[in-house]
Amino acid sequence: MHKLVFLIGLLFIAASAVAGGQREEPLSNSVRAMMQKSISDTAAPRLVFATEGEGQLWLQEMSRRLQKRMPDQTAREDFLRTVHYEATRAGLDPQMVLALIQVESAFKKYAVSSVGARGYMQVMPFWVRTIGTPDHNLFHLRLNLRYGCTILRHYLDIEKGDLYRALGRYNGSLGQPQYPNLVLGAWRKHWDYRAPMVLGAY
Repeated sequence: MHKLVFLIGLLFIAASAVAGGQREEPLSNSVRAMMQKSISDTAAPRLVFATEGEGQLWLQEMSRRLQKRMPDQTAREDFLRTVHYEATRAGLDPQMVLALIQVESAFKKYAVSSVGARGYMQVMPFWVRTIGTPDHNLFHLRLNLRYGCTILRHYLDIEKGDLYRALGRYNGSLGQPQYPNLVLGAWRKHWDYRAPMVLGAY
């Protein structure tokens, strides 16, 4: 009975995931090695800011915005720290990654799309075979975000920094405007962040 309820829950979550299908493409040995190295990172996630105070202000503001979608404060702050760390180490804007997650999975950890993409960042399972190890679980918070950020960084490199086209590749919809516009729109509307001015700063 519990297994049936779990499966029904997964089917419901799958219906809410809007990811397209990232296309499996051959990787050069050097690119594969670089991506594998990124995936194998084991450092503890942390906020990456110039000062601890700046990091706390960001965490408080993003936590406020995410509260309705993730009511548990401990889980929410752990999620945000992980997003910030994984995005920053991949050279991505953490707020843009939050927008991507909103569009891809609506912040549902166990989201599964119709083509099998999994988790917060809707990562296709073939990536585990390509750059990971068989024990990697794409529903694991840190692993899912690490894969997603590493993959988007790869697509940005292919597209020479063109985020619009990289987002299209990420969603498997390159050349179609709907998906990049959704992510960029969510970024502007919900996750754009300007650090408050600090008194005494010039």
